[in-house]
Amino acid sequence: MSWRHVALPAVAIAILVIATLAGMFTAQVELTKVKDQRPAPEEVVELETIPDWRDAPLPDFTQYTVIDERKEAFFDYLFPRIVLANLEVLSLRDYTKTLSERDELSQKELEWLQDQSSRLRVVGEPGTEEHFEELIKRFDIISPSLMLAQAANESAWGTSHFATQGNNLFGQWCFQEGCGIVPSQRRDGMNHEVQVFESPYQSIRSYLRNLNRHEAYSDLREVRAEQREEDQLPDGITLAGGLESYSERGMAYVQEIRSMINFNQLPDYDAAFEEVAEADEPMAKLSGKIEDYRQRFGDPEDTES
Repeated sequence: MSWRHVALPAVAIAILVIATLAGMFTAQVELTKVKDQRPAPEEVVELETIPDWRDAPLPDFTQYTVIDERKEAFFDYLFPRIVLANLEVLSLRDYTKTLSERDELSQKELEWLQDQSSRLRVVGEPGTEEHFEELIKRFDIISPSLMLAQAANESAWGTSHFATQGNNLFGQWCFQEGCGIVPSQRRDGMNHEVQVFESPYQSIRSYLRNLNRHEAYSDLREVRAEQREEDQLPDGITLAGGLESYSERGMAYVQEIRSMINFNQLPDYDAAFEEVAEADEPMAKLSGKIEDYRQRFGDPEDTES
């Protein structure tokens, strides 16, 4: 057999190998192009426009001498802002679920996951199944009924010094000197301050982040995840059981919050939230509620305390 008869099959094999490698390279280039063409994570999860009412100042609730009217003004001022903050969290949750279903993630997507993990104190390698599971568990709502009851309890229906001077509705602490207002009755040896926020809405966002990341509220997140597995919307009465660490009063505090939820019929706000969240245009629904509030109670911008 001459060398020519041996060389031809070898050449054919070489060509086949080169073609295969070229195809793999082309496929990889195309996949890279697809990943690079995806929108940046922040473009997906952020609101297109920030509503002008989001950071409106806290109204002067002392103007309402009728208790039921004060309660209604308080709840209906907070509710749209609570819904908005929860919708932002749901946007993050949905996007994270989308990423978890992809075969490969871009560098920007991995960096976004790492940033969110740091913010919510999730350990593990971004992009793994276990990491996605824990991150999705933390990206979830806190029921409006629970938030409204706690805000009323912690801020004396929006009239406490920390609420009116620091926009702090949930009694959040901070631990850096100058970060807030020093409590007049702070015990010796304590260094906490009551945090000051730019607006009540920022207090709401901070509260959500606190419950979604602090180890003290891991039981709350577990119960919430169980409700999700049963295709139930998390409710305030159930989630309140995970707040024993929120107050030194422990279970007595939990029972008080639950009593406030029931007495003030706050589960109605959970149902209203579900209606807004499932609407085709939730922001339009919220704008309608803001306009209704202004007609009944005036514009908070005109009653800044």
